[in-house]
Amino acid sequence: MRAAQTSGVRAQTRRGRPGYDSSEVLEIAVRLFIEKGYDATSVADLAERLGLTKSAVYHHFESKEQLLGLALDEALTGLESALENALANARSAPESFADVIRGAVTVLIERQPYVTLLLRVRGNSPVEHAALERRRLFDTRVTEVVRTAQSQGLVRDDIDAAVATRLIFGMINSLTEWYRPGGTIDADAMAETVLATAMSGLQVR
Repeated sequence: MRAAQTSGVRAQTRRGRPGYDSSEVLEIAVRLFIEKGYDATSVADLAERLGLTKSAVYHHFESKEQLLGLALDEALTGLESALENALANARSAPESFADVIRGAVTVLIERQPYVTLLLRVRGNSPVEHAALERRRLFDTRVTEVVRTAQSQGLVRDDIDAAVATRLIFGMINSLTEWYRPGGTIDADAMAETVLATAMSGLQVR
């Protein structure tokens, strides 16, 4: 799971000084951003948490903004890949939507700190604004999947597709607040539970 979470980060950062590699620094930074808030966290705070000097942190990353950008990209790339895989492999619009839900739940659980951080950005910087634009595009594309299923008579058409998408992803995103890995429900079981709950409201009656 760790390799899946940090593969994108490793491709963009270099091996650092002994003690931490770049992916480990990023993981700790993300948890600190969530704990203190991104704006309230300084490079000095991160250095203190790591037990390093500020110059050692800069050996791994150029700036706090680069850390944020990589963290948000880790979450967004996972969601975008889940959507692309669903569109490529499913035979129908409802199957695509079901696979998107499964994929999104899996991404959230496997990259929970990164997705949590993504859900907290407000567009206060160019990095955050770019991330929000990617998230809006993702939501728009998922909504189109729902609309296609509606036009084919495969899911009920008396529900606004955009509203349905927001409600379902609101349910998925709520997992960041209470789901803890290692419990009695694993990622696959949770994905199927969310899917069953979502699709029961969309089925043609």
